Amino acid sequence: MALAVEEQSLAIRAMAAADEISQRRLDRIASHLRATSLMKDEQLAAEVCAAAAKVSKRPVSVSVLTHLMAGGYPEDRQKVLDFFLKRPDLETPVEITKEQHRELAYKQLLAIVREAGVNPMKYLMEDPGQYFALLEAVGYIDMSLAIKLGVQFSLWGGSVVNLGTQKHRDKYLEGISTLRYPGCFAMTELHHGSNVQGIQTTATFDCMSDEFIINTPNEGATKWWIGNAAVHGKFATVFAQLCLPSPDSHLDTNMGVHAFIVPIRSLEDHAVLPGIEIRDCGYKVGLNGVDNGALRFHDVRIPRDNLLNRFGDVSRDGKYTSILPTINKRFAATLGELVGGRVGLAYGSVGVLKAAATIAIRYSLIRQQFGPPNQPEISILDYQSQQQKLMPLLSCAYAFHFATEYLVEKYGEMKKTHDDEVIADVHALSAGLKAYITSYTARALNTCRESCGGHGYAAVNRFGGLRNDHDIFQTFEGDNTVLLQQVAADLLKQYKAKFEGGALSVTWDYLRNSMGTYLSQTNPVVTHRDGHAHLRDPHFQLDAFQYRTARLLHTAALRLRKHSKRLGSFGAWNRCLNHLLTLAESHIESVILAKFIDAVDGCEDKDTKKVLNLVRDLYALDRIWKDIGTYRNQDYVAPNKAKAIHRLVEWLSFEVRGVAGSLVDGFAIPDSLLRAPIGLQSGQYSEYSHYVGFD
Repeated sequence: MALAVEEQSLAIRAMAAADEISQRRLDRIASHLRATSLMKDEQLAAEVCAAAAKVSKRPVSVSVLTHLMAGGYPEDRQKVLDFFLKRPDLETPVEITKEQHRELAYKQLLAIVREAGVNPMKYLMEDPGQYFALLEAVGYIDMSLAIKLGVQFSLWGGSVVNLGTQKHRDKYLEGISTLRYPGCFAMTELHHGSNVQGIQTTATFDCMSDEFIINTPNEGATKWWIGNAAVHGKFATVFAQLCLPSPDSHLDTNMGVHAFIVPIRSLEDHAVLPGIEIRDCGYKVGLNGVDNGALRFHDVRIPRDNLLNRFGDVSRDGKYTSILPTINKRFAATLGELVGGRVGLAYGSVGVLKAAATIAIRYSLIRQQFGPPNQPEISILDYQSQQQKLMPLLSCAYAFHFATEYLVEKYGEMKKTHDDEVIADVHALSAGLKAYITSYTARALNTCRESCGGHGYAAVNRFGGLRNDHDIFQTFEGDNTVLLQQVAADLLKQYKAKFEGGALSVTWDYLRNSMGTYLSQTNPVVTHRDGHAHLRDPHFQLDAFQYRTARLLHTAALRLRKHSKRLGSFGAWNRCLNHLLTLAESHIESVILAKFIDAVDGCEDKDTKKVLNLVRDLYALDRIWKDIGTYRNQDYVAPNKAKAIHRLVEWLSFEVRGVAGSLVDGFAIPDSLLRAPIGLQSGQYSEYSHYVGFD
């Protein structure tokens, strides 16, 4: 026994000695890499300084970029843009009252449907990608128009199509498509927004009359912020608690939240119908072309057939039936069918980011300030500080474009196949991309405004209007903080499934490998590698993003388990909330980068592909640098590597500056629709002077 113990002790000491020798070798290698890194950093610094006097110009075809960024529906997009180019009477002026703006937005919507021959409802039902391409195009015309179109077709029309059955489509679809039945989507209440299950409006079934009675039981149940309600709407999809009389009690039985079609104005004279109160929510920070209103219902009777009954129905004798067994499952199915709104907001937010980036970059290219002694002034985009503000932002516009194209593609697949895995994937992906992209765009709009100095403050140059109109994107169709929590919850569910041997959804599949990577020690050699070839390798970039997500996920699960014992599940979640939000954002960034890599790999034009590689590298490395503390804390990136990443981000920003004009031209936003004098392709100062009255 003693001999065995001694042999074991000798073996342990031998292993320790071997480990010490290996570690010394690794330290020598790392030391060599650090020395090499210092030389490379000095060389890179010299290159950047030398290049500052001469902007790098890379060959790139704007027409190839335009085709790439137009997606699969360039003709449909161009049809709408061309229509408005020929209709200056439909252009939204800079100075306009709330009332004028509302009427103009409705006139624009009618023109799209009845004059341009566009059928948004048909697009939405048959090819969602075509619908979202239309939505982006009209967003360039007026964001109030885009939201009004979305309320009419995606929300009001979508609720009838997705929550109703064939009888509802037969009765309402044609009128919705032609705008004969303008409608609303009445979900939000004064006291309840994100917590839809807590809404208080009631729909009580009356067996005697075969009707539902819609009521607003208290002030908090007032429907609030309802688009199209204040002026134009004639119908509303009203979400309410479905209550059935109980034969054994004087109390009604609550079957949960359901949707009902409620007429609110007369089809003949547009008068508000009996029992309905409508108030105007008034002037808003932005989107004042959308007539948001507040609704109250006082014993408003509607036929039983007005229940949108795809997931739950009531018979003539008051019996409730459903294909789903519980209130929670019915509620999840109901909200799940409305995910298209989030897809549209993510897609539309990218359009806003493209417009803002175009204005800011074009202005920065022609604006000249200061310069070397006794030499001409230089463009403000030649300054490193301006490049660092705008070039990563431009890279994000491209990254987000490819990510939302993928989201639209998956949404279309979901609508066609109804596959459970795809449905789950789209729900979480749409929540995450909508939250992440709209939050980023909101910050970017301020950056663009500031980058244009005093001229960026002029209303005619659009930043104020874009910022104010877009700001609410962070709130409606789901508050961004709430949506990110949904993503985190789904990641934790996938994490649990991984260790129980379950299948992972498509978007989360990388966790299968990343968790193994995380659970092993980081390689000291790799953590010190700082050569350009390594840092610009998309495999390194994506591995870094996914490593961070896997580590955040693992530590979040451990923290939740620890705190649940003392605080309970709700308290533990709240205690770890900031950690969970960071986890969700990290995952979404991984998805965005993966789709960017796929898009670059799929580009067939050699010169364009080189430029897109630059843009992708800038996106990835700038994101890593922005969170370098996390990578350093976990020893994933050594100090020399962090420094190399920072220098490379500066160099890439300089390189992308050389093609920035072509990259924004690739968005193909017509000057007449961009409508910002400082953002025009040419003649910016002349147009700006003409606007204020000079000849």
